[in-house]
Amino acid sequence: MKWQLTVLALTLVAGSADAQALSCTIPSQIDRPRPDTPDTRTPRRILPTASYTLAISWAAEYCHGNADNPSARFQCAAGNRFGFVLHGLWPDGAGKDWPQYCQSVPLLSEATIRANLCATPSVQLLQHEWAKHGSCMNVSADAYFKRSTGLFAALRFPDMTALAARRDVTVGSFAAAFARANPGMTPDMMRVTANKNGWLDEVWLCRDLQFRAMRCAAGGLPATTKLKVARPS
Repeated sequence: MKWQLTVLALTLVAGSADAQALSCTIPSQIDRPRPDTPDTRTPRRILPTASYTLAISWAAEYCHGNADNPSARFQCAAGNRFGFVLHGLWPDGAGKDWPQYCQSVPLLSEATIRANLCATPSVQLLQHEWAKHGSCMNVSADAYFKRSTGLFAALRFPDMTALAARRDVTVGSFAAAFARANPGMTPDMMRVTANKNGWLDEVWLCRDLQFRAMRCAAGGLPATTKLKVARPS
């Protein structure tokens, strides 16, 4: 017997008849995560938190390059449909460094994984986000994911099918479309990233210590950069 969760259609832009209808079915058996620990490349770093980043990924582009990757099967090849997915909620530092791996954490329980797998469709990524970032927030795993998935669920998205069909999209025009779909947000409250071939990869949304949208200090691609958007499946 499969556990099934259907993600309700989301309104993409005010007045638009289009909606992004996504579905996610969690199988009866899921993989157990592996421990995720600091190393020489990503060492433990205990620093004060000055703000947060809510990172979301465009699944269509990720799956375009990972369709044959066994670790991406749930997201890309199991009959599920995703638009944007939640990468994670990251504490930021006051300078160029940020806190990470602040304390050792146990493996996530199956119940916690099941509760969050349709937002972040990778068991190992869930473990990684909890170990690297959630460990620095002084909350339980369930509280960490409740906060991140709550922020993610509150987002609305532009018409990605329409953007994918255009050839004149820039980072600036995409950010403006994203901001219009979210009242109170402005383009300078996000950082847009692309892969080496210029395809939309992620959107990093800047949040203050109360998790409210705020202007980003710096980073992301310049507004004039041309941006290609993979068509949603």
